[in-house]
Amino acid sequence: MSEVPEFPSLSATREAFFRDGIVRLGRTVEESLLEQLRERSEAMMGGETPELGLFFQHDSDDGTYGSLPRGEGYVGPSQRYRKVEKLERDPLFRALITHPVHETIVRAFIDGPVHIYRTVLFNKAPGSSSPIPWHQDGGTFWGLSEEPFLQLWTALDDAPVEAGCVEAIAGSHARGLATPLGGVIPDDVQARANAASRAVCFPAKAGESLLIHNHVWHRSGANHTAMPRRAVTVCYMHARVKCLRKKRAPRVFPLVFPG
Repeated sequence: MSEVPEFPSLSATREAFFRDGIVRLGRTVEESLLEQLRERSEAMMGGETPELGLFFQHDSDDGTYGSLPRGEGYVGPSQRYRKVEKLERDPLFRALITHPVHETIVRAFIDGPVHIYRTVLFNKAPGSSSPIPWHQDGGTFWGLSEEPFLQLWTALDDAPVEAGCVEAIAGSHARGLATPLGGVIPDDVQARANAASRAVCFPAKAGESLLIHNHVWHRSGANHTAMPRRAVTVCYMHARVKCLRKKRAPRVFPLVFPG
């Protein structure tokens, strides 16, 4: 399967999503909101929103995924944080999460009240970002009563191939998780699946969105351009999904679309 086309209708989008695990949605967000979100992203990484209690992970010094800092959180003003989470606490990002276009899309897949597992800003700083290897979003590491399957990825900046656009293997979600834990797919499993030769690139313009199945194999490269490459991914799920962790109090997931 060399390419996955756009699907303008919801019924066709559903069909393509469950077949391929990834679908182009075209532009879903207006430029005025994008401008505000880009400015807000810079403010967050610059340390201007401590009251929100966001989660941060800085990029590695050597540009490799294996060297990413763990457990350090916010380390001072920098535009090289690779990941910022808990964005639903911010009104502007909440507007993206609950955007009417996005609600229409989500409602085609999930009935009743809709919660979110997480909302993440993925930032690839100009010329110095680390790639993200083949992975799946789910598994026992997530600690949930059932597997979420729906995430909506939206580009805040243009995301061409050279800036580290999303790459995926269409249909790879059909086999379920490569490992019970989920996350990064082991090298030997990648080799047996000939993953590198099956990758399809999904370059996107600012404001365009992708619908991604949590279990589809996906990755992204480094940003080799002189411009930032920022995108937001939101994992939506049915309200019946519960947190199973026991070492700490179970998480309570934010409600975004009432039933």
